[in-house]
Amino acid sequence: MEQGQNSTGGSEGRPAGGAHWSQVYLCVFLTTLATLLLELSLTRIFSVVFYYHFAFLAISIALFGLGIGGVFSYVVAGWKAPLFTRLGRLSALNTFCTGLALAVILLQPNHPPNWSLALVYFTTAIPFFVSGAIVSLAVSETIERVNRVYFFDLLGAACGCLLLIPLLNWFGGPNTVVTAAIFYAVAAAIWHSMAGQARARAGSVALALLLVAFVTYNLRHPVVDVRRAKDQTLTNEIWVKWNPMSRIAVVHEVSEGRYNIVIDGDAATSIAPFDSDHLSADDRRDLTSQGASLPYAIRPGAKSLIIGPGGGWDVSRALMYGSHDITAVEINPIIATTIMQVKFPELSHGLYLRPDVHVHVEDGRSFVRRSTEQYQVVQATLVDTWASTAAGAFALSENNLYTTDAFRDYLAHLTDDGLVAFTRWGFEPPRESLRLVSLAMDALRQSGETDPASHVIVGREGTVVGWGAKDTVAISRKPFRQGDVDRARALFASSGMQAVYLPGVEVRNQFYDLLHSANPAEYERTYTFDITPVSDNRPFFFYTVQPRDLWTFITTASRASADYKINKAVPLLFGLMAISLLATALILMAPPLVLGTRLPRQRGVVGFLPYFLFIGTGYILIEVALIQKFVLFLGHPTYALSVVIFSMLVFSGLGSAASRRVLGKDEGRLIKALGCVALLAALLALAVSSLLTPLVWLPLPMKAAMTVALIAPLGFVMGMPFPTALARLEAWHAPSVRWAWSLNAASSVLGSVGALVCAIYMGLVQTLIIGGLFYLAALAVVARVRFNEVAEPAPGAGRVVLAK
Repeated sequence: MEQGQNSTGGSEGRPAGGAHWSQVYLCVFLTTLATLLLELSLTRIFSVVFYYHFAFLAISIALFGLGIGGVFSYVVAGWKAPLFTRLGRLSALNTFCTGLALAVILLQPNHPPNWSLALVYFTTAIPFFVSGAIVSLAVSETIERVNRVYFFDLLGAACGCLLLIPLLNWFGGPNTVVTAAIFYAVAAAIWHSMAGQARARAGSVALALLLVAFVTYNLRHPVVDVRRAKDQTLTNEIWVKWNPMSRIAVVHEVSEGRYNIVIDGDAATSIAPFDSDHLSADDRRDLTSQGASLPYAIRPGAKSLIIGPGGGWDVSRALMYGSHDITAVEINPIIATTIMQVKFPELSHGLYLRPDVHVHVEDGRSFVRRSTEQYQVVQATLVDTWASTAAGAFALSENNLYTTDAFRDYLAHLTDDGLVAFTRWGFEPPRESLRLVSLAMDALRQSGETDPASHVIVGREGTVVGWGAKDTVAISRKPFRQGDVDRARALFASSGMQAVYLPGVEVRNQFYDLLHSANPAEYERTYTFDITPVSDNRPFFFYTVQPRDLWTFITTASRASADYKINKAVPLLFGLMAISLLATALILMAPPLVLGTRLPRQRGVVGFLPYFLFIGTGYILIEVALIQKFVLFLGHPTYALSVVIFSMLVFSGLGSAASRRVLGKDEGRLIKALGCVALLAALLALAVSSLLTPLVWLPLPMKAAMTVALIAPLGFVMGMPFPTALARLEAWHAPSVRWAWSLNAASSVLGSVGALVCAIYMGLVQTLIIGGLFYLAALAVVARVRFNEVAEPAPGAGRVVLAK
């Protein structure tokens, strides 16, 4: 929880002596642990129940709830009950609020009305609202030790981040949310124990035990589970398993006589039902009638690398064409190992257990980077990121398979007669498949090839009507020979596919025009859709609608097409920006409406408050950009999310704990700390790619350790500015602290969406640098407003605190 907290007076309910400090720290730790666990598990559930576009909304919801809750804690401070009693009641209440939020999400009907998103947003914000009130009230009453309490605040959140992966693996999404509720109940029991209320403590313990029993039962006999997802009721599921990447179900399609692996209730890969050693004529027809067979028709018997093999159709195709050295790299262990090799190997006739099929569970791009092998075929068929990870939005979980940098990696791992083949959705006018050609042209030129038009073959399977056709684009390391073109032409003729582009054949269409353009950059710039090459710095391959055409696209495009489903993410992003603006307005309206507080008139105080807005925005921009920057290095967005957020929270907590000793009340030191944040963010932005690329082959634990080491200095310094300024503002003008909390929370809500906008339209390096610039803006505020000179302590600023 990177936001700071507020302060309030009062000492009722506090025991004498310092015996309860450790328990206060423990309760703050448990509360923030549960809160971050809830936030991240909601990203998974949102991705399943709704669409990947909604996943990152959990971050905005959490920040909104925490911001409003922080302001509401002033109201709670005025209640007559003793302090620990109030905190215990709020923690117990939050157990039920967490269950309510889960119920509202899971009970959404198919085709929900337009207002349902707002209902989900504000209902789901309730547990974060209560959590914000709990932590804020606890901190306000311990302002004397704000640096230590802030440390346990961040440490709890960091541990919640670490617990996410094992809990999702063991319990699944809904049960992980219930586990967060258990932590709230445990915290309630400890608060009530400190208040000396035995009955309330016993009730909280009983509630926690009841929830533990419920999770145990729900694992065996699902009562609370996902029944509807993405406007459809989930049926025919014979087996279900969650992990941090996705919810995987094996579905028996009785009418079609096949078994599908369904990812997050939407994306699907069919299990290949072929006995590769005894293929019938029908089997061969099924395998050769699709565009994904193109690379093997051109290079029969090829040594092959298949990225994202899923249920094994591409592996079966390679075997049918005589390949006996096949490497299959599947990112999801549930698919590659649990389903295909352990639970249901008979459905594919033991395909992934064959000695000539080598299965690796890893991100495809990272595998290519670390591989020392060369292949005749590198293939990826419709490898999408439909299923968002806990990293958040589709924008955040864009894999790095479709960038110019990736294409250079593929070409470098091809033999001289090798080719890379990608199958993507085909439309009229083309966009995804044409962008593949654009990437190939850029990568080929960087590899020293001067005639990209002779390196490309494009075939189309099906028609553009409805969901869309399938375009397969084959790109060769060296120019295609005439024999290669003839084999491709023969496949197209036998399978009924359309030859969209063949070297040496003049078929005037967009592919021909781009490949033979005298100025490809100008052609791409003026094209109807955005087909410009994308890089690892801005890896948003799927968003092809030009910004100027977003409204026209969303109002006129066919809802039944894959194109609409992909590109609606960006206009939806702006819609969520509008909701975030509403949430931000509510946060900023809270002090005057709820507390009757107006902006302070004290000299210098108003001028200093933007400081909290700047560091809140800067923190979230840097955090989001770092998550994406480390995706390629760590191999998956889930790992990047866990390691980066853990590092940021732990070391920000350590920085907070050390802030009083390191910075004290010296404004010069605070200015240096803010400048150091900006400098370190810029250094990471500019150097991280060149530092990490050569080391991508290292094992995951070592890469995680390196990630922590790189982020640690930045996280440590970023933990100092907030508690330092908050403690000083508390001493100078206590009523202004509530405004500091609101501004910091509001900026974080907007920043969580703004970070995505910056990354999509400017790039990840630029987003990191912009985050650092916000810290420079905070530096300018400190330099301009010298509180030691202009601010005077407000009457009643002193307070009684827990005895040391």
